[in-house]
Amino acid sequence: MFGIPGKQAVTMTPRAIRQIRNLMERDGRHGLRIGIKKGGCAGMEYTMDYVDAAEGHDEVVEQDGARVLIAPMAQMFLFGTEIDYETSLLESGFKFRNPNVEDACGCGESIKFKDIDALQAEQKNA
Repeated sequence: MFGIPGKQAVTMTPRAIRQIRNLMERDGRHGLRIGIKKGGCAGMEYTMDYVDAAEGHDEVVEQDGARVLIAPMAQMFLFGTEIDYETSLLESGFKFRNPNVEDACGCGESIKFKDIDALQAEQKNA
């Protein structure tokens, strides 16, 4: 929807691919839908849900057997994002390296995106 022809909306690291694929297979799910919602101290939060089917305007990205569906309202904000899966002594989880983020809260759970006009201009010039 907001993409550039020939370029995937998001990319996944090998660790993220492995984790998404494992969870898809374990639970018999179609893929992982990612989106954004208002919340957190910086204003926005990522959402993630395993789903049984794509919805009408989802952007579907498949990489080495892992399938990510991007909700329509999140597509512009997630374009160019790399999804990783990290494991540490205290936690494990998906991490988003998103070039469209302008600021994040101290805990790293919420984000603030660049102005919508700036994002549209960057995508046109890419």
